[in-house]
Amino acid sequence: MEDTKITTGGEFLIKKTEAKDIFIPEEFDEEQRMIYQTCKDFLDKEIHPNLDRIDDQEPGLMRDLISKAGELGLLGISVPEELDGFGQSFLTTMLANEAIGASYSFAVAFMAQTGIGTLPILYYGNEEQKQKYIPKMATGELAAAYCLTEPNAGSDANSGTSKAVLSEDGKHYILNGQKMWITNGGFADVLTVFAKIDNDRILSAFIVENNWEGVSLNPEEKKMGIKGSSTRQIFFNNVKVPVENLLGARGEGFRIALNILHIGRIKLGVNVVGASKIAINHSVNYANERKQFGKQISSFGAIKHKIAQQAILTYASESAVYRASKNIDDAIIEAKKNSDGKTNANIEGSAKYQTECALLKVFGSEALDYVVDESAQIFGGMGFSAEMPADRAYRDSRINRIFEGTNEINRLIIVDSAIKTAQKGEYDLFGKAKEVMAEINNLSPVLNGNESYYEEKQKYIAAFKKAILVTIQSMMDVLKRKLSFEQEIMMNVSDMIIQLYVAESLALRVEKLNDMKGDEAISIKKDILDVFIYDVASEIRKFGLDAINSFAEGENLKTLTNAIEHFTKVGGVNTKDARRRIADTIIEENKYNL
Repeated sequence: MEDTKITTGGEFLIKKTEAKDIFIPEEFDEEQRMIYQTCKDFLDKEIHPNLDRIDDQEPGLMRDLISKAGELGLLGISVPEELDGFGQSFLTTMLANEAIGASYSFAVAFMAQTGIGTLPILYYGNEEQKQKYIPKMATGELAAAYCLTEPNAGSDANSGTSKAVLSEDGKHYILNGQKMWITNGGFADVLTVFAKIDNDRILSAFIVENNWEGVSLNPEEKKMGIKGSSTRQIFFNNVKVPVENLLGARGEGFRIALNILHIGRIKLGVNVVGASKIAINHSVNYANERKQFGKQISSFGAIKHKIAQQAILTYASESAVYRASKNIDDAIIEAKKNSDGKTNANIEGSAKYQTECALLKVFGSEALDYVVDESAQIFGGMGFSAEMPADRAYRDSRINRIFEGTNEINRLIIVDSAIKTAQKGEYDLFGKAKEVMAEINNLSPVLNGNESYYEEKQKYIAAFKKAILVTIQSMMDVLKRKLSFEQEIMMNVSDMIIQLYVAESLALRVEKLNDMKGDEAISIKKDILDVFIYDVASEIRKFGLDAINSFAEGENLKTLTNAIEHFTKVGGVNTKDARRRIADTIIEENKYNL
């Protein structure tokens, strides 16, 4: 793939992207596919035959599985070779995380180990800290956990009250506090703990070993789903933390937490793609086996609609998450080239795309919720039975809208980060928005009637962007500093942005595939694109109208309403036949095959 210009996170709102400039999953090379297959083979051998044992929290089992994953090198895919890892790219790591997404509770333990457990030390640790802990985390000799949340400090993490005080001899920080919802807490050897030093307003971070005196645990939490994942409260009672175990600089903890969460969000966005694919497989397997009225239920239109929509959302989510992953990969490479040694290129690269990381987490987790909900429905009465896979998938999915910052918080981040990045001058959001505002009293047709298939889709997407820009500019003109108190309006705009980014990513993927394989070979992918664009137009229209009706009045409201409706008008699509064709190809192969 040719080198591409490094874009800024959120810049997609004003920039036309060419199909040739994005990465699509069909471009993964043989080595990357081998790593993916190694992950799948591990699940088939070690995880899927033992799902009930895992959910029953058989003593020692999850810890043993983490060790086995480490022995295969799966925990060290993104760890540099000099620290006993494989040193693979961010993009390759994402592909492995998709594969692991099909492993239910194990996926949670794995992601905590390789993500929030390992990355704070890998990215912010000094050389001595990294050499001491990272190689053993990469091999599974050490299990890791991340201790941020407290009973009264969830989304507002910096309000935590855990405290560290320097000892009289200056050799230790005396740590006191309580952490909750700690994934891998029951067996983690090494904990990244966030606490405030003395009377600091901002958190610091510490590396704590669980066998130190004063560290204690509550029993395992009883949870709705991900029952096999260890989730504990952890207490720190006068724990003596050596001063050399301060992670990063004093007061840097909150920044560490936020930057690690950016990465966690997009990783969750790809993890749920793997979970969606296995749920679709279970859905179609059952639909092809179950007979009613003398026919397989997969032959009924209502079931085909469900299977097709499961596939559409999954394929669209996959398209968007790998587009952004390659953008982050490119930004990491660029940051390494220009590194001054003071910042970590991985952090710099992912932080650049916090808008995309947040929106992919939201879209992916909500797409998975749709997929597993309809999977249970396809199973009918058996979907309510704990004996069937729909039960576990349904329950396990629900946490994803809460993990890594709730979807509500992430929706606010999407709008806030897009606006603040523009206010820093990193891209000209407001200049472009003002250009569009100048158009709305004299609107021109979106299409001229001579467009090719892909030109039509790109013009629709360009118009969707205009609808968003009109909403953002008018919202800021009216609300000004009151905007932060209007969360409902901000979330309306966020939903517009989410739908746009995924639609554009999908359109670019299908267009690039057309160039690679030809029109006939991708007819089903064009059906997916047709249905998704048609649906997204209605979604963006509704969210835009909801927003402007909340702050605009009189003639201004009429003008804005007309603009939103104009920019979201698309041609009709026979969605019934398109969905049937999509479903039929999956039903015929009895698996997700897109």
